[in-house]
Formats: sequence, C-alpha cells, structure tokens
Amino acid sequence: MAQITITINSREYAIACEDGQELHIMQLSRILDEKAKLLGDGANQVSESMLLAMIGLLLADELNELKKADKNTSNSTIDNESLKRIDNELSSVIKKLNNSLKTLANEINML
Repeated sequence: MAQITITINSREYAIACEDGQELHIMQLSRILDEKAKLLGDGANQVSESMLLAMIGLLLADELNELKKADKNTSNSTIDNESLKRIDNELSSVIKKLNNSLKTLANEINML
C-alpha cells in the first residue's frame, strides 16, 4: 500500500492508495484543489468539511450536467461547437453555484 501527500486549498493530507495508483490520486487531488480555488475567498471562511462538501457539490453538478448532455447527444456525434456550448453551459452553472455557495458560506459564518 502506497502513501502519498496531496494538497487541497493549501492543506496537506496523507492518503493511502494501492501501489501504482499514486499518479491517478494526485491528478484527482488537483481537480479538487482547482475546485477549491474556484470557490475563491469565501472558501477560506468556512470549515474544512464545509469546503469539501462545497467541492463535492460542484463536482456532482458537473457530473449531472454531463449526464444530461450525454442523454441529449447519445444518438448523434459531438462536434467541437457542441463541446464548446456544453463547456460554456457548465461554466455558467458552476459560476452560479459558486456565487450561491459563497453566499451560503457567508451566512454560515454570521451564525
């Protein structure tokens, strides 16, 4: 069993994984770190568990949107224009969710 250290939002975590999976886990942790950075300054005002929950929501939303897009395009080929449209739609949804999460984080901090 391998042991690696990942960094999410400037915090380090020791993670055990199967031998040979180290690179994959590091790549996944970079995705989480990018989502933490996407949340911006509001993420510094919430607890670690809340931040990870917010990141999970962002990823779940992305997955949900990709599944919807997949159902809509399952019988047709996806061209570059379709990919750009999907990317723009996802970006818009993520930005809206990010703003909602920041508002929620601020409200939690005021409690």
